[in-house]
Amino acid sequence: MQKLASLLNIIDSISEWTGKIVSFLIPLICLEMMYEVVGRYGFGAPTIWSFELSYFLCGTAIIIGGAYALRHGAHVNVDIVYTRFSPRGKAILDVLSAVVFFAFVGTMAWLAVGFGLKSVQYLEHSDSLWAPPVYPFKMMLPIGAFLITLQGLAKFVRDLIMAVTGREVK
Repeated sequence: MQKLASLLNIIDSISEWTGKIVSFLIPLICLEMMYEVVGRYGFGAPTIWSFELSYFLCGTAIIIGGAYALRHGAHVNVDIVYTRFSPRGKAILDVLSAVVFFAFVGTMAWLAVGFGLKSVQYLEHSDSLWAPPVYPFKMMLPIGAFLITLQGLAKFVRDLIMAVTGREVK
């Protein structure tokens, strides 16, 4: 049980660190958008790159940050029902709903790998005037799917142990 707890803590650490790393994109996005707004409305000089860059950076923060959000219980629950359960009852409900989670994440991973690899294979660029490479950002999809699957497995194992034994894995 100690080795399992250590493995689960390693997965938690990976989610924690990747979430903290991508959190630094948020101030960068804010600065980039502020630059665009001042340039566009203050000086009548919009950029050709701002929209796409904010799109890429926000997408990266969201997809990579998904595991961090799962780790901290920040995804949506029906709290009016969920909060009425004991910790063991919540774990049982989470084990049952894991089927939906893994079906969604598995589909996302399956599609994202093909999507990302095809983009890398063609060294895909945007069709815009700026025409930045998009393959690095499309590869964030399978990476994010892997990270959230990993964190989902850790949560599932913890919930299963809590549902069966009534004790938390620490």
